[in-house]
Amino acid sequence: MIIFYHLFLWIYRAGVFVVAFFNPKARLWIKGRVNVFSKVRRDLLQINSPIVWMHAASLGEFEQGKPVLKKILEKYPGIVPVISFFSPSGYEVVKEKNEFKYVYYLPMDSVVNAHLWMHFVKPDLVLWIKYEYWYFYIRSIYKKGILLLMVSGIYQRQQPFFKWYGSLYRKMLKSFTHFFVQNRSSQKYLSTLVSRDKITISGDTRCDRVIEIAEDFHPVEKIEEFIGGKITIVCGSTWEADEDVWSHFVQEHQDIRFIIAPHEIDKENIEFVKKRFKKSVLYSQLLDGYEGKNTNCLIIDNVGILSRLYHYATITYVGGGFGDDGLHNILEAAVYGKPVLFGPVIYKNFEASEMMDAGGALSVDSAVELEKVVTDLLTDQNLLDKMCLAAKQYVYSNAGASEKIVDYINRFNLLNRK
Repeated sequence: MIIFYHLFLWIYRAGVFVVAFFNPKARLWIKGRVNVFSKVRRDLLQINSPIVWMHAASLGEFEQGKPVLKKILEKYPGIVPVISFFSPSGYEVVKEKNEFKYVYYLPMDSVVNAHLWMHFVKPDLVLWIKYEYWYFYIRSIYKKGILLLMVSGIYQRQQPFFKWYGSLYRKMLKSFTHFFVQNRSSQKYLSTLVSRDKITISGDTRCDRVIEIAEDFHPVEKIEEFIGGKITIVCGSTWEADEDVWSHFVQEHQDIRFIIAPHEIDKENIEFVKKRFKKSVLYSQLLDGYEGKNTNCLIIDNVGILSRLYHYATITYVGGGFGDDGLHNILEAAVYGKPVLFGPVIYKNFEASEMMDAGGALSVDSAVELEKVVTDLLTDQNLLDKMCLAAKQYVYSNAGASEKIVDYINRFNLLNRK
């Protein structure tokens, strides 16, 4: 199987270089890895404090790991966090915020790269967030006897760990010191491959993160001006299929304010979205002083404010549920006590099913069904209030995952082993 893994890595790398000719994200992926080892060596060479390395595939996984990292820093203020990303969408945002000093692209998986990374970083503890398994890195961590924790893991029957061809993945699982999984189903599947005493059902650290964001809410002046006290529907992380189901309703309800935050905000896609919603204005235009008169739809063409936008919603909609990309983060909306709507493809998101059962969310199959659900909510205050309460209760009742992970680190003295 290792031969096929090498082949996969070669094809992946070659594919990125080809795509980079016309895809800016792929170009960032390549550019960001130039001289990365020189940067790591220069930054970390003289550090003698314990190092906690946290790897996140992208921005969403970083947001899951961040509350754990912050609690570790509270308990052990002398530790040095090192954060790595595989995707530009995570690295570029986090690096720009400058909240953490040591943020890098993770070099492509290989025997040499894993050896060099471990040699320069020298972590005392590694946090691996949710998924994205890189064989040579994970085995290198294991061989050096470094503690490796899985944070907010999800395990499902369709994953390669449980397939006949998954021997390499099963070997990676055996390299982890402990698994903190999101739900009982994950524990059930994972315990067929690793000892149950290495698994803790901690819940989803995203609940801790979205609560932290919501309770530290800061108003967005231009959004408040655009809304003007009217009923507002916020559609976050939308793809083309999501925008299709909303286009008619937005056009027919000029008295409602719509805020649409596309998942992709490159210039081409933003122009495409703007053409779809005729009476729309870009957020960047509002920032430049454009008043946005005679518009009922605001298109968000930047990153970093979506989690705050849900605060202003009467009803929220989260994209990704009409395609293979998967439903995006519904907890960001629910934490504010807002009903959450989404498309029908939710098999990867157990929290969507659980929130539906709790009464805080609804799945819709078409534009017709969407319009009926929204109309019902806007005309039945009792129904709206019940969904608002259920959504918020779901998030708060599932908080505390980060504390469980840090308690484990404390209990076994994982950062005082030197």
